Amino acid sequence: MAKVDGKGGEGVINALEDIAPDLGRYIVEFAFGDIYTREGLSLQERELITITSLLAMGGCEPQLRVHINGALNVGLSQSKIVEAFMQCIPYVGFPRVLNGIFTAKEVFAERAASE
Repeated sequence: MAKVDGKGGEGVINALEDIAPDLGRYIVEFAFGDIYTREGLSLQERELITITSLLAMGGCEPQLRVHINGALNVGLSQSKIVEAFMQCIPYVGFPRVLNGIFTAKEVFAERAASE
C-alpha cells in the first residue's frame, strides 16, 4: 500500500482508527493484500483502472485524489491520467469527467508546489 498510496493511504487508515478501525484493516487486507497483489497487471495498470473506476462512479473525489497520487507514485504521467479521463467522456459524461479533471488538476498543483 505504501508504494502506491504513500502518506495519502496512511492518512485514510489513521482517520478510521477512532471510528472504524476494521474498515481500515479491510482496505489494507482486501484491496491492497488480495486484489493489488494478483498477477497479470502492473501497478500502473491497476491504478489506471482504479482512477477511471472512481471517476465513473462519481462522488468519489476524496478517494480519486488518493489514487491519482498513487498513479503518479507508480509512474503514470499526468498526460496519461488526463487522457484516460478523456476516454471516459462518452461512457460516463462530461460532469463526471470534469470533476475528475479538476481533482487531478488540484493533485498535480499540490505535487508541483511540494517539489
